[in-house]
Amino acid sequence: MKMVNITINGNAVSAPAGKTILQAARQAGIYIPTLCEHPALESIGACRMCVVEVTGQRNLQAACVFPITEGMEVLTETPRVDKARKLVLDMIFSERNHYCMYCEASGDCELQALGYRYGLDHFVYTTYSASFGLDASRKDFIMEQNRCVLCSRCIRACSDLVANHTLGLRRRGAKSMVHADANVPFGESSCIECGTCMQVCPTGALFDKRSAFMGRDTQVEHVKSTCGQCSIGCSMDIVTRGGNVLRVDGDWDGAVSGGLLCKMGRFNPLYDKRERITTPLIRKKGKLEEATWSAALQAVAKEMGRTDAAQMGVLTSSFATNEALYLLDAVFRKEMKVKSRGLLNDTAPALSKKPAGKLTDIGKSDVILVIGADPAADQPVASFFVKRAVDKGARLIVVDGPENGLAPFAYSTLSMNEIAKAVATAARADAPFVLYGAGVTKQAAAELKKLEGKASFVALSPGANTYAAAAFGFNGSFKPESLSFLYILQGEQKWDGEDILPKLDKKVFTVVQASFESPATAQADVVLPMAIWSERSGSVTNTEGTVQKCSQAVKPLGEAKADWDILSMLAAKLGQKAGKSLEDITAQAVKELN
Repeated sequence: MKMVNITINGNAVSAPAGKTILQAARQAGIYIPTLCEHPALESIGACRMCVVEVTGQRNLQAACVFPITEGMEVLTETPRVDKARKLVLDMIFSERNHYCMYCEASGDCELQALGYRYGLDHFVYTTYSASFGLDASRKDFIMEQNRCVLCSRCIRACSDLVANHTLGLRRRGAKSMVHADANVPFGESSCIECGTCMQVCPTGALFDKRSAFMGRDTQVEHVKSTCGQCSIGCSMDIVTRGGNVLRVDGDWDGAVSGGLLCKMGRFNPLYDKRERITTPLIRKKGKLEEATWSAALQAVAKEMGRTDAAQMGVLTSSFATNEALYLLDAVFRKEMKVKSRGLLNDTAPALSKKPAGKLTDIGKSDVILVIGADPAADQPVASFFVKRAVDKGARLIVVDGPENGLAPFAYSTLSMNEIAKAVATAARADAPFVLYGAGVTKQAAAELKKLEGKASFVALSPGANTYAAAAFGFNGSFKPESLSFLYILQGEQKWDGEDILPKLDKKVFTVVQASFESPATAQADVVLPMAIWSERSGSVTNTEGTVQKCSQAVKPLGEAKADWDILSMLAAKLGQKAGKSLEDITAQAVKELN
């Protein structure tokens, strides 16, 4: 990599060729203020806060877009530069309602921080008197036009990162406003409420309804974890205060999603209204009654001890952690020799012996096949990558019905019977990419295998940790009719049990490990309360086969415990060795997965 040598404020700086002044300065730890720039977005030099003096240049240059050249001399803090930056700030503050004491973002606002840094203590220009609209039509967050600085971060995030192209600018000059589609309310627009625009906003123009005015960044705690709402495994930042989850942000350092989240991962878990289970329950005289953990586990262990392996079964949610799946496998298959084991959801078949492709490589493909899956509905972040590739010229072929969420973006939409045509097109491509789900038929699977060795394959199975669940053998044969004991690790999964529960004999001793009340818990003989996503640590394996860490952000509600902890205690009751610690169990689980 060719390096370029420049001087910034008299300091020698070396940076890779092609970098901008701003990037070189940051690499060297030299501060240059910005407002419209964001590391995840392409810079456009709109706000002019990053202007610097460059020797040989008559005018001040925007550091975020000006490329470095050999021998360049840059000055970032001079009277001329400071005057220009203060002028920009004075004009921005005069254009809208930027009275910080009333703003939700006060204390976390980038504009406010710049005002303090450059000593603004009064309005130099007459403030704009017109009132702009506030749009609260979206369920989860608000657009407050009066706080907008027209940096266009939200517009670029919607177009360049999410590839949804909902946002744009209307009117001109000081009257410019961010609008959705053809200037309709945001709640009636094509907005998918992923919240990316909100997270990149530098002011209080876009803010979350749930966490508004609940705490500044200096008052909250941040816990990095992994989203468990689907099989993508997006990195997230859980924001808490006083033991409560305020909101969920994307983690820009996340290797899988690059900071992106969808509505399912950012908002939906925070509004789960299902009734929590907070204490162990044992059925006595036909009624579930509260019990101690010791009594509940002893009842389970006693029943397991007197039941033949051929009459035992285990079902698990694919939302369980690697550690829980490992222990479930160890307890029931390795120790108890149970053969009837299954998943609460379907899985996509294995179509390639090669390691799974990387979602980030979708952008390098020229033909993308989406077959038997609807990522726009079930794995939205994967659909973001697909739409971005389409924006760059890739051809998208959807093998599904017209109701598929990606059908409007497709070069062609084919039926499953036309799979051979789709495969032939992909075979002629230079870098084909295949995204497939549990809806793939046997005929389609056979055709897709013809692309092995050329195409990258990523399975979009239902659930979250389906990759690990299948690896531990929980997608095998499960027959409820012959059972007298059934252990169900339901966790947080919404499962009505209509395909299993009615088939169970009334004498079947049923144990349900769950976070919420459900038809399964109502029928259970023993219920073990489980911690939810924000209350437990562990790891999950995403659809690429990447193991990712999950971290506990708040204490479990009541007596609920992590999925792996419950199984570890059960193993101890059975006289089995489960691992000395979470770290030990994680290491064993990952070793088996690899």
